[in-house]
Amino acid sequence: MSARNAKNTVPKDSVSFEEALKRLDETVQKLEAGKLSLSEATALYEEGMRLARICSERIATAELKITQIRTAYGEQMRLTGDEPDMDEDGEDGEEEAAEGGEKP
Repeated sequence: MSARNAKNTVPKDSVSFEEALKRLDETVQKLEAGKLSLSEATALYEEGMRLARICSERIATAELKITQIRTAYGEQMRLTGDEPDMDEDGEDGEEEAAEGGEKP
């Protein structure tokens, strides 16, 4: 890895998802533009793969956190938000619609 690339390498714990994604995009643009030596292109590719892994790990962590939040608060949301609509007779109006009309 060249000195230029070595100084751009940041430990993965200290870079945010947004920063890693921005740097990954810049890396891809440099690779697509060409005009690099084989060693520079290889070093950039390696850095891009490292940044892609960081992004993937950050997304997986966020998805896990969202799942945990849904699990923790999901029961509360079901109790308050999913109550069936009652018709005038106090019966669940959704059943009639599903059965195709009124009951005899």
